[in-house]
Parts: sequence; C-alpha cells; structure tokens
Amino acid sequence: MRPSSPASAVLALAQCPLLAAAFSTISSRRVGLIQPLPSSPFLRPALFHDHRGLRLRSRLRSSNDSSNSNNVGSNDDDNEEEKTNPYFDPNFPDLEFIDYSDPSYQVDQGSSDEFVPNPSLTEEETLAEIEAMREARRKRNDEYQFETYHASVLREGEIALGEWTVFQTDTFMGPDMVAGRDERVKHVPRLLKWDKVLKVVSRGYKVIVDAEAEWRVDGERIVHEETLAKVDDFPIYIDQEVEEDVLGWEEEDKLHVQNTFWPKELESLDFRGPGGNMCVGKAYTICDAVPLQTKGQTEQDRHEGPFSEMRTELGLTDGGMRFRIKLDYATLESEHESSNAPPLHLRTLTVCRETLDGYWPNPSDNYSHDEGVDDITTSSESTARRKNQDQIDTALFGPPGAPGGLYDPPPVGSEERAVQNYMLLDFEGGATVLLPHRLDQHRDNEGNDSYTDSFGWVTSLDWTPGKIRYQVDRKVLSGTKLKGLKTLELSEVRGEDAERWRPRDGGANMRQ
Repeated sequence: MRPSSPASAVLALAQCPLLAAAFSTISSRRVGLIQPLPSSPFLRPALFHDHRGLRLRSRLRSSNDSSNSNNVGSNDDDNEEEKTNPYFDPNFPDLEFIDYSDPSYQVDQGSSDEFVPNPSLTEEETLAEIEAMREARRKRNDEYQFETYHASVLREGEIALGEWTVFQTDTFMGPDMVAGRDERVKHVPRLLKWDKVLKVVSRGYKVIVDAEAEWRVDGERIVHEETLAKVDDFPIYIDQEVEEDVLGWEEEDKLHVQNTFWPKELESLDFRGPGGNMCVGKAYTICDAVPLQTKGQTEQDRHEGPFSEMRTELGLTDGGMRFRIKLDYATLESEHESSNAPPLHLRTLTVCRETLDGYWPNPSDNYSHDEGVDDITTSSESTARRKNQDQIDTALFGPPGAPGGLYDPPPVGSEERAVQNYMLLDFEGGATVLLPHRLDQHRDNEGNDSYTDSFGWVTSLDWTPGKIRYQVDRKVLSGTKLKGLKTLELSEVRGEDAERWRPRDGGANMRQ
C-alpha cells in the first residue's frame, strides 16, 4: 500500500452562521463572469461621458473629406464652427457628439437587443449582424484570458519549482478500506498522505499551429509540461557525480505527475465558460475531463457530461510563490450499472507549493557543498539562500489552516448537501480548502439537474502569502454541465484586517 499516514478529513461546511461585513477600500472582491447574456455589462461598448451627459463615439474621416479644422476663415466661418463644434474640440469632426435628449436618436448600447436598424437588411440578416458583433466581443475576451494566463500564470514559459504533497482517498482502495470509516462520517472519504514529497518542474509555453490565422490567437496554443525533477535540477548536486536514482522516483510517482489537468493544446476558445478555464486577478483555474461515452460525440459536445474522469486545478500566485491544488475525480465501476449517470468521486488531492525565482521552495535543496567534502549531508550556504526565505517558509510550510477558517464561506446548498458532498481541509502554509468530494452529475426523471436549486458546485482556496489574504472560489454548473464555469471569484483583504471585514451574511454569491 503506497499511502502511509491517514489524515483525518474535516467534515463539510454545514449551514452554519457564516461571516460577513461590507468591504472597505482595503478590501476588494473580483469576479470573472462566464457566458454573459446579451444584457451583461461585459457586452457593453466603452462609453465616455462628459459633464454634459453626451456620448463621444470615434468616427473615421473619409479619405475624400476635404475639410480641415486648421483652416482660417471669416467671422461667419467662425460662427459656423461654433455651431457645428460647440465644444471646440481640436479633433472635430473625428468625434461625433450624440445628444440623448433627441428622442428620435437610436443607437446600439450593447446592453440589450437594441441595434441600429438598417432598412436594407432583412430581419434574419440583422440578427446575423448582431450575433457577429457579440461573437467578436467574445473573441476579444477569449484573447484577453488566453494572453493573461500565458503572461501572468505561466510567466511566458518560465519554470516553477515545486513540492507536491499527494493525498489519496480510500474510496478507490476497495470495500474493505471503505468499511473501516468512522460510522459517524461514513460518507466522507479518508485522505491518506503519500510518504514521499514529489519535486516537480513545471512550465507552460506557446506554440504556433497556424501562422496565417486571421485572428492571431486562433493560430496559437499553450502547451504544459510537468516533470519529476532530475539531478541536474538541484544546486545541491552541482559538480557531484550522482546517479539519477538517488532521487528514488517510482513508477507511481511518474504516472501521477503525468496526469493532465488541461487540454493537450490549450486554445483561446477553451477560456469560454463551458471549458472551465479562467483567470481573475492573481487567481486562475483550469480543467479537463474525459466523457463517459465518446461514441457519437461532436466537438461541440466535448464539454458536456456525464464524465468518467474530471481534473480541476485552482491556484493563487503572489510574492514569487504559487499555491495550487489539483483535484482528480473519477467514477466507480460499481456505480456504472445504475440507470443514472454515476457520480464523480475525489480520487487524489495534490497540494503544490512552488517558487518562481529558479530555486526550490525548501532551502535544503538549494545548498551547495564544501569542496572536498565527501559526506553529501554536509553543506554550506550558497548564493541560492534567499533573503525572503523566512517569508517563503511561513507562506508555504507554516502552521496549517487559514486564520479563523475560510474567510468567506460560499453557499453550497442545503445542510444535507453540505454534509454529504463537501469537506473542509487545512493545509500547511496557512491554507484552507473547501471542496466537493462527490460530484453528482445525473438528471432526474423530469430532465432537470440533480439539484434543481440555484447551486452548482464550488471549490474555495484561502491563502495568505504576505500582507494580503486571498480567497478564490471556483463556481461551476450542476448536472451534466458541471465542467462549465459560472464564475471565478477572488476576494482580497489585508491579512491583519481580515477579521474586521470578514463577511457575516451566511454565505452569498457575488452580484454583478
């Protein structure tokens, strides 16, 4: 048996009085909204207002426009200029002034289905133009997410060196292991911690698949690489003749790191809601899934469940550090015989503690040895010793659990659902994680999702790497659409003021 020491899983959040208060200027909350409706603020064009309540809209001057705003004319010309350019804007007539006091004026404001009518178009052609406009806006958002993920999370291909702690649930260890659970919490899996910490080198970078793509990012993909560390990755082994097997990696270690939590080639379109990938502030999430049945499935259906496997990742980056959790879900073969789609159960949970400066999180991996000393355990400090090592030690390996528990516990549904499906865990580095250990993905007899209330599923990570305390909530849909994001929400508050501004509304979803 690979796992060694059982780690008790803390029981899930039940509907307890959670905590809430208004945020001040030192506390902010960001949200990334996916799948905006036509009336969503995301779809509104940029508006520029002056104190007169007029909207300025850019207008290109025709190439055969002979007007010149610098021409000097007579007094009559000056009076005419005053009439046509009441604000004497030097860029006039490149700016069109629109007075909304004119009741006959109509313009597309992007906040509804209003659209400037074109008499020459049929209704179908007009609707097609509206959809084309919306699709162009979606593509701009896809591009922004794609570029932000590559630049901010992956740092344009730079490596991250990390320690991975792996927890394995007893759910997939056979009925005898499951029978050994405490009767009071028999529905909650036990987590067993692997006896070895994995040292992993991670990076992600762009590749060009179509240099002639009309929309540049359509021809680009992001490829991820995560590999177990080699001897050459450690300063401690510099100038040492050491065999690779000194690290002791086993086949199970290699297979675990090879699990992918993203599409093989991540494209900008994957950052739309159904794909489950998104960035907001210093937080991000990615996802990939394997359909339960692939026969007859089209490309448009690849994000639709039910799934036989699903892997999600949720992470935060700050101060040259990254803290992320990897959740690997799978179905049990014994539950495939049901007429309903089988639920997904948590199989492994991996906590990744990473540094982004080219050195390992643990200082003992960055020591160089005294020349001429044969004992490999004898070392002296090298330039790899960081000035902020104490901060890193606290942020990644400090006491477990966020101060006072999860900063802003999200709503998870009924008390029964909270107890039956969720678990709340504390990890070293002052982190707390709320996660579903069981994801139901069937529909009832009426075709509704398994939970007909407004709740899908939520995973939360609370971490304080420095002065700022972060909480990121990954909120997804229910039923067979559980891969799709509803929102990715990020809270930021000064750590020393967190208790003062802690929300006390019993848990609420963000309002747009």
